[in-house]
Amino acid sequence: VMFCRLLSVVGRQRTSPGWQNWSSARNSMSAAEARSVALPTQAQVVICGGGIMGTSVAYHLSKMGWKDIVLLEQGRLAAGSTRFCAGILSTARHLTIEQKMADYSNKLYHQLEQETGIQTGYTRTGSVFLAQTQDRLISLKRINSRLNVIGIPSEIISPKKVAELHHLLNVHDLVGAMHVPEDAVVSSADVALALASAASQNGVQIYDQTSVLHVMVKKGQVTGVETDKGQIECQYFVNCAGQWAYELGLSNEEPISIPLHACEHFYLLTRPLETPLQSSTPTIVDADGRIYIRNWQGGILSGGFEKNPKPIFTEGKNQLEIQNLQEDWDHFEPLLSSLLRRMPELESLEIMKLVNCPETFTPDMRCIMGESPAVQGYFVLAGMNSAGLSFGGGAGKYLAEWMVHGYPSENVWELDLKRFGALQSSRTFLRHRVMEVMPLIYDLKVPRWDFQTGRQLRTSPLYDRLDAQGARWMEKHGFERPKYFVPPDKDLLALEQSKTFYKPDWFDIVESEVKCCKEAVCVIDMSSFTKFEITSTGDQALEVLQYLFSNDLDVPVGHIVHTGMLNEVGGYENDCSIARLSKRSFFMISPTDQQVHCWAWLKKHMPKDSNLLLEDVTWKYTALNLIGPRAVDVLSELSYAPMTPDHFPSLFCKEMSVGYANGIRVMSMTHTGEPGFMLYIPIEYALHVYNEVMNVGQKYGIRNAGYYALRSLRIEKFFAFWGQDINNLTTPLECGRESRVKLEKGMDFIGRDALLQQKQNGVYKRFTMFILDDHDTDLDLWPWWGEPIYRNGQYVGKTTSSAYSYSLERHVCLGFVHNFSEDTGEEQVVTADFINRGEYEIDIAGYRFQAKAKLYPVASLFTHKRRKDDMELSDLHGK
Repeated sequence: VMFCRLLSVVGRQRTSPGWQNWSSARNSMSAAEARSVALPTQAQVVICGGGIMGTSVAYHLSKMGWKDIVLLEQGRLAAGSTRFCAGILSTARHLTIEQKMADYSNKLYHQLEQETGIQTGYTRTGSVFLAQTQDRLISLKRINSRLNVIGIPSEIISPKKVAELHHLLNVHDLVGAMHVPEDAVVSSADVALALASAASQNGVQIYDQTSVLHVMVKKGQVTGVETDKGQIECQYFVNCAGQWAYELGLSNEEPISIPLHACEHFYLLTRPLETPLQSSTPTIVDADGRIYIRNWQGGILSGGFEKNPKPIFTEGKNQLEIQNLQEDWDHFEPLLSSLLRRMPELESLEIMKLVNCPETFTPDMRCIMGESPAVQGYFVLAGMNSAGLSFGGGAGKYLAEWMVHGYPSENVWELDLKRFGALQSSRTFLRHRVMEVMPLIYDLKVPRWDFQTGRQLRTSPLYDRLDAQGARWMEKHGFERPKYFVPPDKDLLALEQSKTFYKPDWFDIVESEVKCCKEAVCVIDMSSFTKFEITSTGDQALEVLQYLFSNDLDVPVGHIVHTGMLNEVGGYENDCSIARLSKRSFFMISPTDQQVHCWAWLKKHMPKDSNLLLEDVTWKYTALNLIGPRAVDVLSELSYAPMTPDHFPSLFCKEMSVGYANGIRVMSMTHTGEPGFMLYIPIEYALHVYNEVMNVGQKYGIRNAGYYALRSLRIEKFFAFWGQDINNLTTPLECGRESRVKLEKGMDFIGRDALLQQKQNGVYKRFTMFILDDHDTDLDLWPWWGEPIYRNGQYVGKTTSSAYSYSLERHVCLGFVHNFSEDTGEEQVVTADFINRGEYEIDIAGYRFQAKAKLYPVASLFTHKRRKDDMELSDLHGK
């Protein structure tokens, strides 16, 4: 017999006054009566899904003043995967946005009982994350540093302290742990019911036993939903359908791609121990052992993420309510063995049940939220990767803000649905990828790791040629890109298996590629960059782009403009380069992962009934980046045309022949600050042009290079990249890009008012370069990204990217500096003087390294090349 409150959703909840008042009338209905309930014929918002996500969105929308909301659940409220959730609320996450979501959820659930009168089982237990290896401990120390600076108490503790916190644990194999004292456990079903109750009291109408069949769309806009009880007209639809979100997205008149897939997830429940565990016993996460353990009614609830997961429902299977799936003790045995090693005293304890429930996972282990790129008004919140309870409150808040205000209060690009394209929605791809993703949740993630499954999805025509020359690959937006090229004399296997937080084995390889870029010529395949063409029959292309972009695009034909596509608050929706091909035609180059997001933004803001043509030509062109002083010689020889700055000035685009191939768009820019050219080659000529470049380039010392070399070059030149350093909450004035904005170009553009106001009031964060002083590249931990920055001992921001500069022979970090008032903690204006007068440290996994801060621009860093010992970095003053 099973007495699990986690698995009995409605019994006890309905005895609490808050739940009774809200739903007593409806709970007394028969099934037939429930089916006959008339739905409203129209609403502002329809939410599909009555689990923790749907109820959280409803709760937050109603708190923000939207009242005309209908929530539909095909079964009973909180009876889907929410009902089976293990109930652990953990704030220890790798991504800052996930930490913030979990922290908000913790605070929200803590006060829900008082707000609604419904008991949620909230108990502050704290969590202890165990480390069996030094690498795991470093990973925890990195998380610990980030938790502390956003106000979440956390500390690194000894194995002895672990034993004091949980007396049943075997700690002999531990090297340390992290303790997060304010983490909690909670009944997720009760939380969902409490959120639903509060939303209902705020005017949200909730109907269970009601299935959404499909969403109605007209001219790319949500117009309503078709249910098994009739139609509801609406302006907004929110897909919170959990594991059914994928099917529901495809069922629309205009299909929407929501890449997620379910796997079976197992945990066991035991009877109470002889001396029952206290309710305050901390939750244990033993990632090296692949398990989590929490107190459950005096006994144990323990599950984990096995190495050989079992995907389910690949062919689609519509279950109204999720039943407990088949027990599989053979499959669970490795996790059970791990549990017994960690808690040997459980050997004699009676196990009540092995719960098997579905959990949804996404291709990159991050949840999915935001508006569909294809249909306006269609929002999604799903794919929680087994962290739905931890993220539910915060994710619901951010999505509600997105709907009400047009954007959330934090940068959520890492979670945005538009980071995926339809290419990631193949059922086979999703099935294979989630089999890798689920074990990765507890795998040790060192910097620069790559997914192994679902690869070679999008490749350049040069892929096989580069692969044969030793290319090692990374993937971005499904596109294969070379990281670096392994010379023939290197041990390939050892290099591929090298995983470390310290100096990586590819250090010398990337150094030789960077050196070649500086002294000779390198070729980097950059075909993955997003490429659009915008043309019109009249002047409309220019007029629309002038409104959408911050820089002045009314330049002579052939000129290239670096510019940003800004939003109403002046933040970067996209950072790109635009070449004017003719009076009425423009060629736009954007980051790889902007393909869907940028397209959606342009389509949303372009006139609907215009003679404007927007075409995605990413696949039509292979892009080769020729970097280095000898790039001029190579191209001159191949084109029989003078390529010197007099004939081919900087930031210029010319269509010309290279070798036997015609129609090559050659641009005098490299994305790195080094001299050289970008070649945009019609795809059928790609191999020919590459071969010619390599053949002619031999006498100039040409070689292949990869993105790691590119990264080192651009970071030492202080070049910010969208999605890493800058985002939709970063303005040009905050990152030294005033020159890319023309406030007085003669016409208004999106974000102009915000920039004018910011120019008058000052900026509250400033993009800064940090050069590490007392850091030993060979022996010390490396900075990668996300490290806290301290000024005069006070936390002022985090690094956004970093790389070793082979020119400076030091590590360079980029990041934003804030000015927090010591008295109130409020943000104040950041001046150049404030930056320059500070003493800085970068915190790498708890160790602080001194750093020199530099503002934009930094060209004089490279005027004199000196040895590291006697190098004096000249003082620079930003704009």
